[in-house]
Amino acid sequence: MLKIGIIGFGKMGQLRAETLTAIENCEVVAIYDPVLPENLDYPVAGSIDEIIENQEIGAVVISVPNFIVKQTTIAALRNGKHVFCEKPPAMDYADVKEISEVHRETGLTLMYGFNHRRHAAVMKMRELATEGTLGRVLWMRGRYGKSVDAEYLRGWRAKKELAGGGILLDQGIHMLDLFLYVGGQKFDEVQAMVSNLYWKTDGIEDNVFAAMRNTKTGMCAQLHSTMTQWRHLFSLEVFCEKGYMVLNGLKTGSGTYGDEVLTVARNRSKAPAATWQDEEKFSYPVDESWSREAVEFVDVVEHGKVQTHGTIKDAMDVMELIDTIYKNDHHIVSERFEDLQ
Repeated sequence: MLKIGIIGFGKMGQLRAETLTAIENCEVVAIYDPVLPENLDYPVAGSIDEIIENQEIGAVVISVPNFIVKQTTIAALRNGKHVFCEKPPAMDYADVKEISEVHRETGLTLMYGFNHRRHAAVMKMRELATEGTLGRVLWMRGRYGKSVDAEYLRGWRAKKELAGGGILLDQGIHMLDLFLYVGGQKFDEVQAMVSNLYWKTDGIEDNVFAAMRNTKTGMCAQLHSTMTQWRHLFSLEVFCEKGYMVLNGLKTGSGTYGDEVLTVARNRSKAPAATWQDEEKFSYPVDESWSREAVEFVDVVEHGKVQTHGTIKDAMDVMELIDTIYKNDHHIVSERFEDLQ
């Protein structure tokens, strides 16, 4: 029996508890959160340390505010716990590198919750991109946006010292991870524009525009990550030498991103026509990404299977890219506009 402790029992902690307890021989034996929901089905610990130091617990789920992710992850590893941690992996690349050193010393399982990789449509895109029937990936374009209200500004995510970053670190990180996953390459050239023109929070961006390129292969990608979309949006386009893949919509619990529909074209029409022939559409009405992540985590911990998703390398790669985007435009654009008014 794999006994699990959950640190942070908000929406994500509750979801992880549900998916893990659905797996045979898994039991959530303790949870901790400063503010807990009513009618709990799990034993409550008095502190984070009580879970980390509990020798009966073999694995922990970490779902806490960004500013305590690093210290909690390191403490859990050093206390002999396998760790499943929500994104972001930490506040910045330096933090993740420090975590990686501890992880290497302990040899324990460390998995990060990049569940978008485990959506059925994305798995199909990865399969097509790697099997070669569409040729090599030329470019990708990702748009990921949501709308927030003033309530967002009252939480820890709107404070730079607690969150580390805004919409890019909170949500755009998923799209960047998909660029790396589907494209199969890193980016060594990055241009970016980071702004907070609408919400004007101190150091927390509400929009990011970034263009990336692998200068060796020429593969490019373009990202727009936004919290001023006003209508939730997910769109990932991958264009290859012999066809394209377009994913519009993503199946989520809220249903606000629309249906998860993947369009694939394998044969390009002859120039000068701009149409494509023989499009295929694949629809995925059920989101099984959470359960797929849970099963993989348990398989790695309990059965010694090779971890293929959410590795420390994945975390380091995406955080290095995020740091580069922030570095390449660290000024808040709204401040420049205010100077002109």
